[in-house]
Amino acid sequence: VTHLLLTVTVTPSKQNFSRDSGRETAMAKDILGEAGLHFDELNKLRVLDPEVTQQTIELKEECKDFVDKIGQFQKIVGGLIELVDQLAKEAESEKMKAIGARNLLKSIAKQREAQQQQLQALIAEKKMQLERYRVEYEALCKVEAEQNEFIDQFIFQK
Repeated sequence: VTHLLLTVTVTPSKQNFSRDSGRETAMAKDILGEAGLHFDELNKLRVLDPEVTQQTIELKEECKDFVDKIGQFQKIVGGLIELVDQLAKEAESEKMKAIGARNLLKSIAKQREAQQQQLQALIAEKKMQLERYRVEYEALCKVEAEQNEFIDQFIFQK
């Protein structure tokens, strides 16, 4: 807030003032007041009314306090934004770790499923091989029995 400040110092003379001079002073003040000129508490002539000047000073102080509070608020908000950004980065990092862990578990599950299928195929193959060996064993046992019977008959014929 800028304003023109006109300062004139009025010093009372050493003469005794009568009641008439008091009235004259009041009249002079009224006339000056109508012209927009006022005396302050130090009898300095001012362009602004002392009350307006005081309100201007109070407004200036309130504005300064407001600007200071806004500055503090901006610092607090800046700190909060920084904290939220840091938390967002940490959350994103944890999210990526969770996605990686989930993908790893899916991969492990697929590997186990594939391994289980391979083992089941191997079991089926071994069962078929066992069945072939069992049939071959039975056939060999039959051949052995026939050969033993032939040997026995050959020995008894002699």
